[in-house]
Amino acid sequence: IVQSALTGKTFVLTGTLSSLSRDEAGARITALGGKVTSSVSKNTDFAVAGEKAGSKLTKAESLNVMVLDENTFLKMLEENE
Repeated sequence: IVQSALTGKTFVLTGTLSSLSRDEAGARITALGGKVTSSVSKNTDFAVAGEKAGSKLTKAESLNVMVLDENTFLKMLEENE
């Protein structure tokens, strides 16, 4: 596992990403030392919101979790790979 800015960070994926599947996104996060969970909590560092993001996005906003759109998320991955 590579040490990166994502190491130890927890991500939740919500909605549909246009450029990669959730599995691909999850694999890239994991390869960079991050982890992906299925539900938003106060321990979540980032919520990645694709199209038609629903209740997870609402919960992330209510917990003041940083929400990334797909372009910002992809840029974060590229900068750390």
